[in-house]
Amino acid sequence: MVFLAPPPMPPPAAPSSEDPMSPDAPPSSTFEVHPSFSEVVDRYDGFILDQFGVMHNGAHALEGAADCVSALSKAGKKLVILSNSSSASAATVRKLPKLGFDPEMFSGAITSGEEAGRHIAETYGGEGKKAAKAVWFTWKAPKVPSPMDFLDLCGGGVVAAESVEDADLVIAHGAEVLRGPGEDGEAEETSLGTFGDDGDMSVIDPVLRRCKERGLPLVCANPDFVMVKPDGTQGHMPGKIAQRYEEMGGEVHYFGKPHVPHFEACLSLLGLDRTRVAHVGDSLHHDVQGANDTGIDSVFVAGGIHREELGAALGEVPEEGKLREAFEKHGQTPTHVVPMLRMD
Repeated sequence: MVFLAPPPMPPPAAPSSEDPMSPDAPPSSTFEVHPSFSEVVDRYDGFILDQFGVMHNGAHALEGAADCVSALSKAGKKLVILSNSSSASAATVRKLPKLGFDPEMFSGAITSGEEAGRHIAETYGGEGKKAAKAVWFTWKAPKVPSPMDFLDLCGGGVVAAESVEDADLVIAHGAEVLRGPGEDGEAEETSLGTFGDDGDMSVIDPVLRRCKERGLPLVCANPDFVMVKPDGTQGHMPGKIAQRYEEMGGEVHYFGKPHVPHFEACLSLLGLDRTRVAHVGDSLHHDVQGANDTGIDSVFVAGGIHREELGAALGEVPEEGKLREAFEKHGQTPTHVVPMLRMD
């Protein structure tokens, strides 16, 4: 089914190229709805796959996703993972077997955490330099992979600060605790309260206000706002901390989707013409916007973080009117819509 969607809001700037596949061209206002991913497969030679809400829920593969990935690989499709995970790309690939996926089926992975760590290493690291100190929003230890693995990605360029007063920057890496210096099990961790469950910022806001007063830049290693937990509820993510800091007037450096360089990195890994590649994701803001800005097609998985907004049961195709309403609200229209990443 092909539908005409309302124009994106706000309207895009005039394109600088007549080529409809140019990253400068405005996104299409049409979209196709498919009952299964099988109707999309033959249109592309490669797919950029989001993780959470598309492939798995953080604990196990979503229904039909592992079989779909296997079928795509057997069909000769090239696959790469693009994730707003604050973990390293290598850690993301290593975790795939526990989630039900074969790492050999992928050309690699690009994560926001890897890119953020590289930025910190290049900006604050270097021979002869004293490590910078960071106000560190992260995950509660013990956790696999360890939050300390992220500091390793930073190349020795940063350590956790004892307080805002001796910090050089802020890192939004996780959404459970504010962590001090020391190894796992030794470092002091201050809970962020109920932020992860309900988005309450009462613990976070005073810290951010003082960081803003000191003019500290914030590096966001995971720009997601929400994620779907294994129990189906939504959890609030580091992207909301970064967004709040930006609203306060703070300086924020984002890494990951929807930023074009990360999509371009995936295209380089695939080695395919961009007209033969589609990005598969469940976020209109991060996945569909990023694909539109990069000038590639997108497959919007309706059973992810927008499922409640779309009013459809898991695995069902949302009503056309609900899709139109969501695309207008978020100002992004995908190329295709599927209920889930599955073939049947």
